[in-house]
Amino acid sequence: MAIFSVYVVNKAGGLIYQLDHYAPRADTEKTFSFPLDLVLRPHDERVVVAFGQRDGIRGIKFVVLADPRQAGIDSLLRKIYEIYSDFALKNPFYSLEMPIRCELFDQNLKLALEVAEKAGPFGPGS
Repeated sequence: MAIFSVYVVNKAGGLIYQLDHYAPRADTEKTFSFPLDLVLRPHDERVVVAFGQRDGIRGIKFVVLADPRQAGIDSLLRKIYEIYSDFALKNPFYSLEMPIRCELFDQNLKLALEVAEKAGPFGPGS
């Protein structure tokens, strides 16, 4: 199973963080405009990605693109929100609506993605 990408979008619709965790070679390329009008349907009994989104406070959106067989996407989204709260919002040099450039945020997000891919859903206190 794989988690492909993580995106954080501010309330104005601007991309403030992007992490390409696993980037397979794409056969086709498609561009999207905001708001995303994304509907995935199985084709030949195969769906390429699952689309998960969590609305945070203040209109921040957390988006994860993952393999549809990946378990615990909702738990992962909650964990990403927790990491955002702990390492971006509590950073005195970070202001809302600005791009997230915090090394601790990057490190903890990558660690959470690795844990999610290996173990599946997050439990309480993880």
